[in-house]
Amino acid sequence: MSDIDPTQHRREYGGRRLLESDVDADPLHQFRVWYNDAVEAGIDLPNAMTLATANARGVPSARMVLLKEADERGFVFYTNVASHKARELATNPRASLLFYWNPLDRQVRVTGTAETIPRRQAEAYFHSRPFESQAAAAASNQSRQIPARDVLEARFEELRVRFEADGRVPVPPDWGGYRVLPDEVEFWQGGLHRLHDRLLYRRDGAKWSVVRLAP
Repeated sequence: MSDIDPTQHRREYGGRRLLESDVDADPLHQFRVWYNDAVEAGIDLPNAMTLATANARGVPSARMVLLKEADERGFVFYTNVASHKARELATNPRASLLFYWNPLDRQVRVTGTAETIPRRQAEAYFHSRPFESQAAAAASNQSRQIPARDVLEARFEELRVRFEADGRVPVPPDWGGYRVLPDEVEFWQGGLHRLHDRLLYRRDGAKWSVVRLAP
């Protein structure tokens, strides 16, 4: 590891500010504002987010997934419900999401509880995907060991040929989705000299309170 030096990679954050008077009283509405800012800024995949889970022993794991819906209820993503992340959520439904929009010097951190979404909703999203993506999802036993990549490619090609005329692949029984119901949402705005702004929303019943955290 001696051939890398991460300390040499520095930059100053911009001069944007985040004040209590600037934000919506509802963090889901505020998220929508920032998300639209990220879209307008031309950020590639503004819906990319880190999903962190933990198993029953508290051992954490994290991976990148894509946000597919966000409304007043929470944040939705889709996956194989037999995957590593899904197995962890089955035993420990607590989860955290992190959005990082580097060009805007912004992060949004969400902490909450994940619940499965209705099967019909998951099926509708599955068939909204490109045909090849449907075939790939059906071909993959996500997170499980396979002997070689050729096995995966052969299964994908088999499904692609079999269902090409239909233009859609039957929804696998282990396909599904989750909604993370937030109880905390933090908005982080990078500031000059590392004097960042951090506003944390906490749910109190049906209401939200906002506190400022030191950077």
